[in-house]
Amino acid sequence: MPSRRMPRIVAPVAAALLLAGCAPGGSTGDGADVPAEVAQRLDAIDAAVSAWQAAGDLESAQRSAEDARNLIEGPGGPDYGDGDGDGTVAGATEAGLLPGLGGEPGLAQPPLNDCVERDVLGGSWDDPQRRWDVFADTLAAWSPGNNTMPTLPSHPQRVVGWATLTLESGSLDEAHEYAGHARLHVDISRAAYESCPG
Repeated sequence: MPSRRMPRIVAPVAAALLLAGCAPGGSTGDGADVPAEVAQRLDAIDAAVSAWQAAGDLESAQRSAEDARNLIEGPGGPDYGDGDGDGTVAGATEAGLLPGLGGEPGLAQPPLNDCVERDVLGGSWDDPQRRWDVFADTLAAWSPGNNTMPTLPSHPQRVVGWATLTLESGSLDEAHEYAGHARLHVDISRAAYESCPG
């Protein structure tokens, strides 16, 4: 598959983007109200992305990207399963963080604070098929010179996008670069639960 390599974003620019459009707010919290199952899932996604970032070879990076994608999508998601073709399903789970194509419930369930509504779900999932169709269209339109990921309102969906690009890549350098993008969105998703004002 042709490479969809994106030019590297220098740290100051990435930080500015995070502060300008992605940060969930300014107040801090202790995370005490995060449902245990959600906290465990966020930890698992975080660990998968950390392994993806630290991978010493492309196969390991792709296995970790598959792990992160499956933990977010769950079995009702459009690309759930053995994305790297190694015969196993990394991140196998009974439910995703987000709803499935057919409305299968995800772990991000009401009651939700405003930050989770905005940054994790990215708005209404009344039509989950449509939300995943928009994701697919956004991913299909992505190219190194046309980063469409910021148009996705759900940060976990952006992680899925970077994971999918990693699974399609033939380069460890690209995989590491995409993992760096995914890390920003994992951190924003966690902060939506743990540090939302109010």
